[in-house]
Amino acid sequence: MPLSPAFTRRERALVAALPTPRSVQRWLHGLRYNLEVRGNTLRSFRGVARYGLVHCLEAALAAAAILECHGYPPLLLSFESIDQLDHVVYAFRENGRWGAVARSRDPGLHGRKAVYRTARELARSYVEPYVDFTGRVTGYVVADLRALGEYDWRLSRRNVWRVERWLLEMPHKRLTMSERRYRELHDRYRRYRARYPGRKPIYYEERKDWM
Repeated sequence: MPLSPAFTRRERALVAALPTPRSVQRWLHGLRYNLEVRGNTLRSFRGVARYGLVHCLEAALAAAAILECHGYPPLLLSFESIDQLDHVVYAFRENGRWGAVARSRDPGLHGRKAVYRTARELARSYVEPYVDFTGRVTGYVVADLRALGEYDWRLSRRNVWRVERWLLEMPHKRLTMSERRYRELHDRYRRYRARYPGRKPIYYEERKDWM
């Protein structure tokens, strides 16, 4: 779709330089993670580009705004967790397969190559890496940002809290694992972190499909 005249010259150049999900993933990896040390934020693409900081939902919104300009629908994949530390990624399709662009403090929760037959398969690829000391996925939903109508989640100079509220209120589909498998993963994670303090595991079998 053509770029809105509301984009600045710098924003237009950035969008032009990032035409694919992989290129957007590389750009997001190059930004500092937003630890929100001065208070909670939920910045649009404009805010992310300006400040060079990004957390998971900000990354998903920035990816959606950029890739929408290259013909991709602005879709988010939202996860719910038992510890209420939810995660959101940008979801896309290429050649009939689903993939994701994402940013996280955990390497297993970043993007995915477009190799999954369904959105549910894509969501399931995050279930095992989500397990840490407290995290465990309970549900997921694919949300189309176009449902927000004229709300400016793309270029607002303010925090776009309405997106977060919209996702929190949206019914999520159940997505779980067996208790036995959860205990195995939880125990493995605890052992790894005790042996390697300050490091996050990347020992998952599906790592080959991470972007």
